[in-house]
Amino acid sequence: MHDGSSEMVSNLAHSGLCALVGRPNVGKSTLLNALLGEKVSIVTRKPQTTRHRILGVLNRPGAQTVLVDTPGMHQSAKRALNRQLNRAAHGALEDIDVVVFVVRGTEWKDDDQRVLERLAEVEAPVVLAVNQVDRIRDKRLLLPHLEWLSEQRSFAALVPVSATRGENLDALEQEIIRHLPEGPPLFPADQITDRDLGFRLGELVREQLMLNLGDELPYTTTVQIEQLHREEGLTRLSAVIWVESEGQKPIVIGRGGERLKKIGRSARLQMENLLGERVHLELWTKVKEQWTNDRRALDELGYTD
Repeated sequence: MHDGSSEMVSNLAHSGLCALVGRPNVGKSTLLNALLGEKVSIVTRKPQTTRHRILGVLNRPGAQTVLVDTPGMHQSAKRALNRQLNRAAHGALEDIDVVVFVVRGTEWKDDDQRVLERLAEVEAPVVLAVNQVDRIRDKRLLLPHLEWLSEQRSFAALVPVSATRGENLDALEQEIIRHLPEGPPLFPADQITDRDLGFRLGELVREQLMLNLGDELPYTTTVQIEQLHREEGLTRLSAVIWVESEGQKPIVIGRGGERLKKIGRSARLQMENLLGERVHLELWTKVKEQWTNDRRALDELGYTD
């Protein structure tokens, strides 16, 4: 992990903030990780996996790009948590230098349109990244779709990419850097994210909850690191998985504790891969009644502006 204590990147011509925005599940977090070459933001196929603004620091010769991963902008805001996710996504557009609007393939949904309308209020240049072009079965559809997209607003650039395959990311990166202002770096050269170790490890547990639980339950769970201790070659931590009701606890735990063991085992392997050392992980499941719709509980669990 990077402690941010080293010297700043020197001789920079450009540095600034670049927000990755779009509706849920278009690949913003995958794109962030692909650009950085390291897993900073968790990824699943389920929408609204990302719940926080997460910064990733990309250093290149002469430029530092601070990428801001955001929750997907969406219409459904029934719970206080959903409203907070939308606030976090919209707030990321304040004081930004360049925006990357991420869409998926030849899709265009109502939430894509809402993001486009929100970007009409943004003065920063907007680069359109058309992600997952490798998954378009009929490639003849791509060019007409790109032409249609280019008519929707005056984009600074339009770049087809595949975040999972790493295709055309250099071109996207150059378009971002081209629109960054001149100025000194915002972060030390060896710092890759603004998030601390506890947050990143907690997110790896939550990623496994998203992957191992059904459609609804992951959205009413969250993870809080209670203890974290590092010694030479070993990290010890305990974490609480919060659910909204007593009835949800046995679903997370599973028969004979098997599901919780599987979640813990998978999360631990991810942690060891991140840290390069052994990890001892203890997980507990507790109830915080209706926490997703409780403003105070959201603040306590780190869902703040």
